Amino acid sequence: MPSPTITLVTVTPNPAVVGQSVTVTATVIPLGAGTPTGTVTFTVAGATPSTQTVNLTGNTASATFTNLGAGVHTVTATYNGDANFTSSTGFNSVIVIQGQTTTTVVSSPDPSQLGQTVNITATVTPIAPASGTPTGTVTFVITGVGGGTFVQPVTGSGQATLSINTLGVGTHAITAIYSGDPSFLPSAGSDTQTVTPGPSPTTTTVVSSPNPSVVGQPVNFTATVTSNTPGSGTPTGTVTFTIGGTGGGTFTQTLVGGQTTLTLSTLGPGSHTVTAVYTPDTPNFTTSTGTTTQVVNAANTTTAVTSFPDPSTVGQTVNYVAHVQSVPPGSGIPQGTVNFTVTNGTNTATGSGTLDGNGFAVFSDNTLPAGTYTVTATYAGNASFNTSSGTDTQTIQP
Repeated sequence: MPSPTITLVTVTPNPAVVGQSVTVTATVIPLGAGTPTGTVTFTVAGATPSTQTVNLTGNTASATFTNLGAGVHTVTATYNGDANFTSSTGFNSVIVIQGQTTTTVVSSPDPSQLGQTVNITATVTPIAPASGTPTGTVTFVITGVGGGTFVQPVTGSGQATLSINTLGVGTHAITAIYSGDPSFLPSAGSDTQTVTPGPSPTTTTVVSSPNPSVVGQPVNFTATVTSNTPGSGTPTGTVTFTIGGTGGGTFTQTLVGGQTTLTLSTLGPGSHTVTAVYTPDTPNFTTSTGTTTQVVNAANTTTAVTSFPDPSTVGQTVNYVAHVQSVPPGSGIPQGTVNFTVTNGTNTATGSGTLDGNGFAVFSDNTLPAGTYTVTATYAGNASFNTSSGTDTQTIQP
């Protein structure tokens, strides 16, 4: 008859931590002469795999189990017997506790500039002999203006990342608190983030008024410079206006309250490209450029005509004088030619005169017979001034 046996089970280490391998050893004690042979089947609840069968060596057998979660796991070792010895089963249990962790936190870039996005990363690492990848959340606590409390999930890499661009200028203390999970204990880490008052991007807009305008009319070119979100503050420095075309040029103005205005009345007719370039006077703001187009039309005119002497006598030289003026809001002295017509329907004299620097043109004639004549002076106009005409009467006596 086969002799009975007793199987004893030990587990090392016990307790273990999550991720740590445990070794289960069975010792088979014969209750009779001889040495048991054969195999032992081990079962550890919750392990992967949970069952292993191992050959006896002497009167012992051992197996190693991994992937045990936190908790109490039942361990069973069954000696399967042989021709001389009967089978027997031993029991034990292994306690697996949560693994300790460390949490480290870094921020990048550090230092950063005002309004720049900062990536804050917490890395949760098991402390040996624990192993595995922690899960759960990390709570970031950031002091100072623009900080606060933010909860981020721990990803499969054991990291949690927060991206933030609201931090104000100065040094911010950062604490990253790992929440723990069923397998790993909580931990915390800290860092600091420095935000410098880096240059804020800006936008420059330029408008002109009135647009369109006429030749000689004052035009206001206004540039407004603003700081872009998340930057703040009122830009200071200068704006350089470059205005193309006749009467334009380059002009530099000082910003006051983020705005400056250039007034010009020298622009010639046509379309003028306007560029405004902001140049900061501190490192807090970046340069920027705005553009627009100004259209200048020809100005209207009035023409007045007089003659002297009036009345005159046949054969006497008569001077016909035209005066051409620009009509507000246009300004300036028109240039060009005035055409004169003196007629009574039967007799006609024509001629022309060139406007002088004061806007006057003269036509002289002594060929007309006696009569009453209508005098018409017509300004021919040019690119800058529109045409116009005026009338008067002249009496020529016998």
